[in-house]
Amino acid sequence: MLEKISKTKQQLIDVARELFGSTGKTNVTMNEIAEASNKGRRTLYTYFKNKDEVYRAVVENELKLVIESLKANAKQDVDSYTKLKGHILTHLDSVKETVTRNGTLRADFFRDIYEVERSRRKMDIIELGLIKDILREGISKREFINLDVEAISVIILYSLKGLEIPYIRESFSTEFEENKNKILDFIFSGMKQPL
Repeated sequence: MLEKISKTKQQLIDVARELFGSTGKTNVTMNEIAEASNKGRRTLYTYFKNKDEVYRAVVENELKLVIESLKANAKQDVDSYTKLKGHILTHLDSVKETVTRNGTLRADFFRDIYEVERSRRKMDIIELGLIKDILREGISKREFINLDVEAISVIILYSLKGLEIPYIRESFSTEFEENKNKILDFIFSGMKQPL
């Protein structure tokens, strides 16, 4: 699960995200992070061994925000089908917002996708659980047909991950943006329990 962190560590992460976002990871030093946070180098090195660890913490913090959005969607009092569609749109929009919000850091996300994927492992486990819960709820309420929750949840998660970069880079047409709910209805119509 995602861990709670101290206020000092969170402040260091927030300052590093701002610095990385404005000038890029390669152009920021540990000294600059310590100075900008009004913390000494000793405090910074208490929490992080090097800049790569700081970067990883920034990525994990950003992913935590995505998970919080997905958890909020899961708590909605709506039918399971609406919740599943909401999960998909929340995932894509939250990831896109996270990457675009971080300015210059956006290029680092794409350049260092392996590092981002390593940090996402925790997020993927949590998100997979959220998808499974939505599917199980839908089956138990007879809103979805009886299906293989394990397999379908993995397919949904990896389909979403595959759509992220084109969605972030806005490779989809404006028709997709205007019709994404209809597209999701088409894709998932086979899961719905016949009326």
